[in-house]
Amino acid sequence: MKKILIAPDSFKGTLSAKQVADVIAAEVTRHYPRLKVEKLPVADGGEGSVEVIVAAVGGTFEYVQVQSPDNRNIKAYFGVAADNIAVLEIAQSTGITRQVGLHPMTSSTYGFGQLIVTALNRGLRNFFLCIGGSASTDAGCGMAAALGVQFLDSAGQSFVPSGATLHKIVRIDVSDINPWVKDSTFTVLCDVDNPLYGESGAAYVYSPQKGANSIEVCMLDQGLRHVSEICKQTFGSDYAAVPGAGAAGGLGFGSMVFLGGNLRNGIDTILSLCNFEKHFAGADLIITGEGKLDNQSFSGKVLSGILHSSGDVPIVSICGINDASEDLLCRHGITVFEISKGSSVEESLKNPEVCLKRVTKKMLKSKAFLAIVNT
Repeated sequence: MKKILIAPDSFKGTLSAKQVADVIAAEVTRHYPRLKVEKLPVADGGEGSVEVIVAAVGGTFEYVQVQSPDNRNIKAYFGVAADNIAVLEIAQSTGITRQVGLHPMTSSTYGFGQLIVTALNRGLRNFFLCIGGSASTDAGCGMAAALGVQFLDSAGQSFVPSGATLHKIVRIDVSDINPWVKDSTFTVLCDVDNPLYGESGAAYVYSPQKGANSIEVCMLDQGLRHVSEICKQTFGSDYAAVPGAGAAGGLGFGSMVFLGGNLRNGIDTILSLCNFEKHFAGADLIITGEGKLDNQSFSGKVLSGILHSSGDVPIVSICGINDASEDLLCRHGITVFEISKGSSVEESLKNPEVCLKRVTKKMLKSKAFLAIVNT
C-alpha cells in the first residue's frame, strides 16, 4: 500500500495548516481510497505555529485582549502545552494580518508583550515564542515596553517606540521589567537568519513587504542601528549580527536583549515536536503547501525543513502563488501546483477551500502523481 504524507503550512490569512491538510487528504482519499494517507500540519514559527505545536504535544488555548499593530483592541490567544509550556506567536497579536491596512512606521510589538505578561501572570515560566509574520520593525522594543522596560527620550520622557521613533531613544531603563522574566526561559523560533540591520537586515529585506517605501526603509534601518548601539552601551552585549536577530522586524534581537532568549530554527524545532520522522517513515510521497512559494521557502521555511528531513522521497508543493525560480525547483525535484493559475486572487481569497480542492484534483491527475501511485 502506497503511503502519502500530507504536511502543509498554513495559507496565510485564509486556511490553517490543519484545514489545508484536511482538504487535500479528503480529495486524495476520495479518488484513491486504497492509498494510506497521513496528515501532519506543520509550521515554521510563523502564523499557525501555536495550533500546530499544541496539536502535536497536547494542551489548551487561552484568550486575551491585546493591542493590535494599528492600536485597536483585538482578541488573541496563546497555547498552554504539555508541561505548562507557553506557546505564543507574533502573528496572533501584532501580525501583519491583525491590522487594517499596512503601518510600517507606527506599528509595534506591544501586543505581543501583553501576551507574554498574561502568560507570566498565569504562572508560566517556559516559553516558545514563534516570531514569523510580524507587522512591525521596532526591534522588539514595543514588547519590552509592555513588560515594563522604559525607553526615554532626550527630555527624559518615557514612550513606547515604533519603527519611526527608535531614533528618539536616548536611554533604556530595565529596573521595572516584570520580575518573572529573569526566572523564565524563552526559546525563540525563527524562520529567517537575517542580522538586525544592513542590506540583509530586517528593514531592507522585510519592511517593504510591510508597506515601507524606499525612504522609510532607510529610516527604519537607521533606527535599528541606533537602538542596537544604545543596547550595546546599556547592556554591554552586541547581538545585532546574530543570525535571526533581524527576524520579525528585529524581534529576534529584542528577545535576546530583553528576555535572554535563545534563537532556534523554527521549522526544525517544530518538525521535532511533531515527531516528523515517525510520520514520514515509509512515505512514498510528501505533499506540502503554503500560500506563497518563493526562493525564501528553501531557507528556514516549512519546505526547507521537509527537504532536509525527507531524503529522496518525491515532494509535491501546492501553493497559492509560485514565485520560486525554475532552477531551484528543478535542483530539488519539487513539483508545484499553483492555485493562482486556475483562480483569480479574489476568488482564492474568498473561496480558498474550493480553489484548493480544484488544484488538488489537478495534482491527482498529473503524471508526477500517477507515476508514484501506479508503480
